[in-house]
Amino acid sequence: MYKFVLSFLLAMTWSMSLHANSIKGLLERIDPGCSSKFIIEQKPSDTDYFELDQKGDKVVIRGNNYVSIATGINWYLKYYAGIHLSWNGMTAKLPQVLPPVLKKERRETTMSYRYDFNYCTFSYTMAFWDWERWQKEIDWMALHGINLPLAITGADAVWFNVLKKLGYTKEEINQFIAGPAFQAWWLMNNLEGWGGPNPDSWYEQQEALQKKIIKRMREFGIEPVLPGYSGMVPHNAKSRLGLDVKDPGLWCAYNRPAFLLPTDSRFEEIASLYYEEMNKLYGKANYYSMDPFHEGGNTDGVDLQAAGQAIMKQMKNNNPNAKWVIMTWQANPRPQLIETLKKGDLLIVDLFSESRPQWGEPQSTWARKNGFGQHEWLYGMLLNFGGNVGLHGKMEHVINSFYKAKNYPVFGEKLNGVALTMEGSENNPVMYELLTELPWRNEKFDKDTWLDNYTLARYGKECDEIKQSWRILSNSIYNAPVASTQQGTHESVFCARPSLNVYQVSSWSEMSDYYDPEEVIKAARLMLSVADQFKGNNNFEYDLVDVVRQAIAEKGRLVLKAIKASGQAGENAAYQQLTKRFLDLILLQDELLSTRPEFKVGTWIEMARKKGFTQEEKDLYEWNARVQITTWGNRTASEQGGLRDYAHREWSGMLRDVYYERWKTFFDSGMDPKIDYYAMDEAWTKQTNPYSLSSSDECVEVVKKIFDIVFGD
Repeated sequence: MYKFVLSFLLAMTWSMSLHANSIKGLLERIDPGCSSKFIIEQKPSDTDYFELDQKGDKVVIRGNNYVSIATGINWYLKYYAGIHLSWNGMTAKLPQVLPPVLKKERRETTMSYRYDFNYCTFSYTMAFWDWERWQKEIDWMALHGINLPLAITGADAVWFNVLKKLGYTKEEINQFIAGPAFQAWWLMNNLEGWGGPNPDSWYEQQEALQKKIIKRMREFGIEPVLPGYSGMVPHNAKSRLGLDVKDPGLWCAYNRPAFLLPTDSRFEEIASLYYEEMNKLYGKANYYSMDPFHEGGNTDGVDLQAAGQAIMKQMKNNNPNAKWVIMTWQANPRPQLIETLKKGDLLIVDLFSESRPQWGEPQSTWARKNGFGQHEWLYGMLLNFGGNVGLHGKMEHVINSFYKAKNYPVFGEKLNGVALTMEGSENNPVMYELLTELPWRNEKFDKDTWLDNYTLARYGKECDEIKQSWRILSNSIYNAPVASTQQGTHESVFCARPSLNVYQVSSWSEMSDYYDPEEVIKAARLMLSVADQFKGNNNFEYDLVDVVRQAIAEKGRLVLKAIKASGQAGENAAYQQLTKRFLDLILLQDELLSTRPEFKVGTWIEMARKKGFTQEEKDLYEWNARVQITTWGNRTASEQGGLRDYAHREWSGMLRDVYYERWKTFFDSGMDPKIDYYAMDEAWTKQTNPYSLSSSDECVEVVKKIFDIVFGD
């Protein structure tokens, strides 16, 4: 008995030390040596909470677990020390003596889950991340209270092992598993093989990377959501394995993987094999994500109730305590799939709550009359589609709609958290900061007051012009109408397929004019008027470039309208002058964005090439990176399937070599409607020319110069 108790105490001590070291490691990564300035205390509680307190000259961060403590650290840094950590700046120099907490502050939340990531995020943003970048992301998650992130890196290694045991050859497996930039849609049962075949080294490094990711998450007490088994099998599984499958049809001209019917005698065998291989590599999880029939998959002839029960049964066979996490999108999940599942076993992520909520909001175009029945759900903010660049949001509405949902009769009782469900991250930091704070603010709050505090934290000091600039932005481009179902940013016309009548870039944008472009230009001018005060401030310079970028994009749209008007009026001289002006704006935008690595195509391509060990591998990964952000797919999928430019990026390098060339060809040809833009884009995807990685040390001066050229009198 004594040995048992001693062993138990040693194990508990080791576990506490491990987690304590994770908090110390977090602080040391922010600012080496700063962990000694804090006292970290863990005290149990029935609800998640953090407290900020003071003992002598040290700041006390207290919480019930290490995610809560990390959230408290971030709250202190923002609202006491004037330090805002963001994706592109996860380090800071803390003051020698920390600002004291003069009165203990406590914040708690009844929102148990703070979820992160869309499947698409793993391709549009993370396709080529290494451990260094992932380490920063996990720190960001902990600091922002995330305790339930999707974790699909390395799922391809699991599938490789499963299919090998089912008798598939390596060549056959690589015809099924997608390439690095397209694995999100493969795992969502949308396509097979596109972007591959992958070299052996890809699976090896992704497996090793996922093991590091999972280990670090668990050190923080973050629960990873691993991809579970939903019935997906290769499209040829009927002929190859004799399985009873459903062909879900095409997705944007690609063959979808087949769906193994739950009545097939081998459903349990294959599901068990899948979980066995997943467990071997990454351990059992308490949460698994399965999204069968995503985005229009044909379910005719499928017993959806039986399918839901079979999927749940196999997950529970693997781990009786596990929960199934499923995302809403269009008709998914079908009510029959989930309505008979046991209360407490399913967690639903309402993917697009800010625009097309399905939780029961009666005004929504995708409303479900009965919501999600007995199942818990999370308020999700999708915000970004395709990783597109641009300011966008529903700032006021996100606040109002969250608290409306929280307090709504019946449906609100099942709301148990928030979810960041962006298709591409590393954009619009103000909106993600807002969403992650919602669970920790029990009462609805004033948007303008919050925004003033945000800018103070983000830039480190008060400035009336900055407040005014952000107030304008929050009431214009960050104030999309409540009823808007626009898919992300108001797209830059520079990135569009040329036409004098062009309005949106991607096929499904649903854009509409909802703000005055002059307001964005005014906000940019205000920021630039005080830019000298903030030289060298990483957050300010990023925002300055982004806001001025948006202003120049607005100017481009206005000039294009003038081009059309001059052409219709037969004013040839004005037409020639304006087309030159438009092309010059594209090049000026390219120069502006070259000042920051976040807006350079070279940064994206370099990440891709770094994943390769041989020249052939590097070229394959670069091709993946280039294709995703231009044609997306082959000619049929791109043109007929509508995927072209879905993931367009207003980036330096692309503006000059892709978008400028399109528009110049268009104008030089006399607006020939038969130009083969797919062929132009495809030629760019096959190149391996290097792009600069260096950025200007004189960011503010470059922005001033360009702004004066574009908007000067």
